[in-house]
Amino acid sequence: MINFLLGKFLNIEKARKELFSYNHINQLHRKVDNWIKHISVITLIILLYVLLFYYEDLTYLFLIAVVFFHLLDYAVRGYFEWKYSEYPKQAILTFSEMTILFIAFIIVIRFYVLGSY
Repeated sequence: MINFLLGKFLNIEKARKELFSYNHINQLHRKVDNWIKHISVITLIILLYVLLFYYEDLTYLFLIAVVFFHLLDYAVRGYFEWKYSEYPKQAILTFSEMTILFIAFIIVIRFYVLGSY
């Protein structure tokens, strides 16, 4: 809804995206995105192992790490849309999605939506 309103208000052209594709801007974006995905998977697996077997009280840190890597992915996508895309205004929508995700995460953590920590 926010993206639709921002798109109309700021007159942002809708970028053509194919269904079930990664929609990388260029080869550098593909490489950076793959690196981020590989590092995040390895980090999350190690973190999950350590948290489950050594620090059961801190398992919420896994959620924080997942959100961090999601935000990093949005930031990289937004940067490449801004610098290298045919539609640089599309980065505004990507950064707004990133901000909404971050605010939702803060609300979940702040109001203990997932239970007590």
